[in-house]
Amino acid sequence: MSVNPDEIIGGCIEILERILSDDSVPRNIRRVIENIKMILLKKDNSSSVRAAMAISKLDEISNDPNMPIHIRTMVWNLAGQLERIPVD
Repeated sequence: MSVNPDEIIGGCIEILERILSDDSVPRNIRRVIENIKMILLKKDNSSSVRAAMAISKLDEISNDPNMPIHIRTMVWNLAGQLERIPVD
């Protein structure tokens, strides 16, 4: 079964939008999530480079003490999904 990077990125963007619409997410985390969404949407880089950049940002915010538990779980899930994208 081959992995379609565009499908994975599309699914991740949906999750990011769900996080952005959650009022319990602090502004600083929302800003990083918006930045991650822009990284994934920008087609200038390959899908594996965009995924690596997004994973790095997700890792930065995953330990934020102000992050609600359910959002932290979504962030970990996102990182796991992005890690499935093969390196070009």
